[in-house]
Amino acid sequence: MMMRQIALAIVLTVAAMPAFAHCDSMKGPLITEAKQALQQGDVTPVLKWVPSADEQAIRTAFAKTIAARAASPEAREVADQWFFETLVRVHRQAEGASFTGLKGEEYKPEEGIELADTAIETGTLADAEKALTSEVAAGLRARFAAVQEAKKRAGQSIEEGRHFVHAYVEFIHYVERLHENATSAAGHHER
Repeated sequence: MMMRQIALAIVLTVAAMPAFAHCDSMKGPLITEAKQALQQGDVTPVLKWVPSADEQAIRTAFAKTIAARAASPEAREVADQWFFETLVRVHRQAEGASFTGLKGEEYKPEEGIELADTAIETGTLADAEKALTSEVAAGLRARFAAVQEAKKRAGQSIEEGRHFVHAYVEFIHYVERLHENATSAAGHHER
């Protein structure tokens, strides 16, 4: 049961981590919804991606984009790109993350993000939970085995003692990070 809770916490944490988020990808959910909003001429669906304090700025950017799109196909392309960048920049800023530009169609998100997205799309956590539980268990076992082996030789020399301390610190911090992820909420901007 504890492993299941850890796996779920990791899925939720990974999905919301700004450093690894894929909201700045042209194939990510934010840009996908932004494209639909532009096609429909309705900004409302993308407003959930930004804090209420930034809503007016996005409404204004959307209105300017809609107006510019009518000028020409080239203007439409430039306006859409500007709107996507503006929207993602504001969203990332609310997450406390920097915006370094949009990732192209070729971008492939980290495996954890794919696991989380697939779980959301399919409505089942089974595959993500299985993969994460397996990875967590393997990580725990490997680090525990390393610290136990190093502990046997820790008193033989200073170098062996240092090897033990390194393995000890690696194991302790791994367990600490897992526990922290399992027992805390993933941070994100206001609702």
